[in-house]
Amino acid sequence: MTKNPVHHQRTKHIAIKYHFIREAETTKQIQLEYCSTEDQVADIFTKALPRAKFEQLRNMLGVTEICIKEEC
Repeated sequence: MTKNPVHHQRTKHIAIKYHFIREAETTKQIQLEYCSTEDQVADIFTKALPRAKFEQLRNMLGVTEICIKEEC
């Protein structure tokens, strides 16, 4: 939506915050970057994940596993 002003005419129902982001990107106040689905770190907080994916995202956040009383 930020890159295509023609599409903007069909999206007037979108909340004001998205139009604010579009304007900020146009005026070079911010720069938007693509983030692939595999790198969506927020998934760890919003989805049930397989153990391998959970551990990968946990490492991306810099969180480490702590073993207490030989439970690990």
